Amino acid sequence: MLRKGSALKKQLSNRDEQILLLLKKFDFLTRDQLSRYFNLGKKRNTNRVLHNLSCYLSSVRNSYETIYYLNNLGRLYVDCDKIRRKNAHVQHTIMRNEFWLFYKCPHDWKNEVKISDSTTSIVVDSMFSRNGFQHFLEVDNIQTMKGNREKIKSYKELMPSVVKQLGYYPTLVWLTTTELRRQQLEASCGGLKCKVYTINEIRGGI
Repeated sequence: MLRKGSALKKQLSNRDEQILLLLKKFDFLTRDQLSRYFNLGKKRNTNRVLHNLSCYLSSVRNSYETIYYLNNLGRLYVDCDKIRRKNAHVQHTIMRNEFWLFYKCPHDWKNEVKISDSTTSIVVDSMFSRNGFQHFLEVDNIQTMKGNREKIKSYKELMPSVVKQLGYYPTLVWLTTTELRRQQLEASCGGLKCKVYTINEIRGGI
């Protein structure tokens, strides 16, 4: 993976390269998420592995979590042009990645996908298939419920053209923060094939 003429310090192991590549694809991952995906075992070993990659990674503390992302040297190693920045969107990304892990890491997972017809368009947080059927994921973290309802309205307007293209109703999945917001989203999604999860229940392995 080394680029000719680069000033990188060392050739990494395959596992270490895969960690950098996963961060290239998913932007931000917590120490726990990286540990689970790569089967790193106990906290001490996970810390050792990530410490060995410290010259390629930046990290930020968020409550009890340590969140990792590629720094300039890490981006250079995996030929990545996208610069990650610490902002309010980080937790949104962490929640989305948690759902990717919860759904057993769908191989066709795509983030930020635009869907549209002649009058309406939206950007889907993530698209993936499960058991041969397409799913759309929306992460509700700090959005207003009014904004969520507007996006649901757009989904309803787009659904006839989506069904015509796919031949079936895809499932709209929401990941939210509280039981109250789950109930509000379920009520707003009437007429759509919908599932709503809270972050606590997927972290609990339900």
